Amino acid sequence: MNLKIKNALISVSDKENIIPLLKTLKKYNIKIISSGGTFRYIRNLGYACTELSRYTGFKEMLDGRVKTLHPKIHAGILHDRKNKTHKNEMTKQGFPPIDLIIVNFYPFQKVVNETKHSKNIVENIDIGGPTMVRAAAKNFKNVAIITNKNDYIPLIKQLKKNKGKTSLNFRETMSAKAFGLTAYYDAMIANWFNDKLGIQFPERKTIFGRKLKRLRYGENPHQESSIYVNDYNDRHLGFDQLHGKELSFNNLNDIYSSLETLDSLNGKAGTVIVKHANPCGVSQNKQPIVSFKNAFACDPVSAFGGVIACNYKINKKLAFEINKNFIEVIMAKGYDAASLRILKKKKNLRIIDISKYKLKNKNSIKSFDRSFLIQSKDNVVLDKKKLKCVTKLKPNKNELAEIKFAFNICKHVKSNAIVISNNFSTIGIGAGQPSRLDSCKIAIQKAKLFQTKKIRNSVAASDAFFPFADAVRTLIKSGVKVIVQPGGSIRDQEVIKEANKAKIKMLFTGIRHFNH
Repeated sequence: MNLKIKNALISVSDKENIIPLLKTLKKYNIKIISSGGTFRYIRNLGYACTELSRYTGFKEMLDGRVKTLHPKIHAGILHDRKNKTHKNEMTKQGFPPIDLIIVNFYPFQKVVNETKHSKNIVENIDIGGPTMVRAAAKNFKNVAIITNKNDYIPLIKQLKKNKGKTSLNFRETMSAKAFGLTAYYDAMIANWFNDKLGIQFPERKTIFGRKLKRLRYGENPHQESSIYVNDYNDRHLGFDQLHGKELSFNNLNDIYSSLETLDSLNGKAGTVIVKHANPCGVSQNKQPIVSFKNAFACDPVSAFGGVIACNYKINKKLAFEINKNFIEVIMAKGYDAASLRILKKKKNLRIIDISKYKLKNKNSIKSFDRSFLIQSKDNVVLDKKKLKCVTKLKPNKNELAEIKFAFNICKHVKSNAIVISNNFSTIGIGAGQPSRLDSCKIAIQKAKLFQTKKIRNSVAASDAFFPFADAVRTLIKSGVKVIVQPGGSIRDQEVIKEANKAKIKMLFTGIRHFNH
């Protein structure tokens, strides 16, 4: 059923793109009701408009907190045009129908981004706007609701096509958008209160997100995908793409995995290379070129087509080194002009500037069919109170630093995870195996293939305890001299016995780093 619009209520804080709409409303003799700044703006443009307080006969009060919350407004929106009782009540009260609502809300999220002043933030929680929107969205059979300035053009097309009317399908589509907006808006507010009060796991959790863009496809070409931003600044991912092809689902998955790993280096100059969400090379070194080369040398075969993240600025020399290899994405904290010229020679290479990127989310989420899991992020590496050397030989200060580096990388490798490192660079990574022994064999195999000389006197880290001594014997046989693991197996003593027998050093951390 196409609906003729007689009266429209407009209340917008963002007045962009409204002039073409006002022209169209005038063309089809649609009367406009408005208040405050919107009313003055419309009048100043020379369009007829009835002020809200004059329309209701009730002046706004409480510093504008109560203005649209009036029976004449809400009855005008909510009544069923085909219900005789509703029609009689409306006639008796002298309330005309309101057929079109155009509203956007107080800029709550903008204020949250700009200030930490709670009073200002609370004052920008819109009440009247969402109430009108919900009312109009519920009564979509009779009312059109517009909540986004991008929908002004579709509305104008509807009015022109239907000579001042809107179609039921259009109104229902706008209703779905409207309820999505009110849910989003309320979720942002609830999350702000939970953060303010330190409530990490509230009784009811709503995850808000604004669609940034539709992606070409998901993990595979037959899957559909989009990316959403879950932040008060919902127009940006926090980093800037300077060049290259559009980012894919898999690119983004690897990007976020590499950013998590890079962040865990705590500002120490380093390079992270990720493939299929698993680190395949990590190196920490004051000299960026050394860091890059060491990270790549860990597993150059897996690094092919990978994602590289650096927490330093790329220069000309390093750009030449990067361009020797095929990679999908390079991320860095800035690029000098010469390096960009070099890197841009590869037209498909995605070049990303992460200078302003900051990890914000304290939780990680995994969703399933009808449920989702939330947990706090694994931000702990070692706890000095729990750290215990269980062998006769004890590590020195330098070895302790290397132990921390290797054990930290374990956090980011899919379980079961084994990381072998030497001089703050990974030389072998075994990831995602159901058997810890198999993860050890893979890490050793990688190290022997690409870093043969460095496996001697290296450090091996395990994300969880060794259930049997066989994996430890395999690591020792390869040349590993220090092993760090959480401990806690019923066979810990067998494992310790093997370590003492081989005269290596072993530490128990008391902390596990599963990453499924």
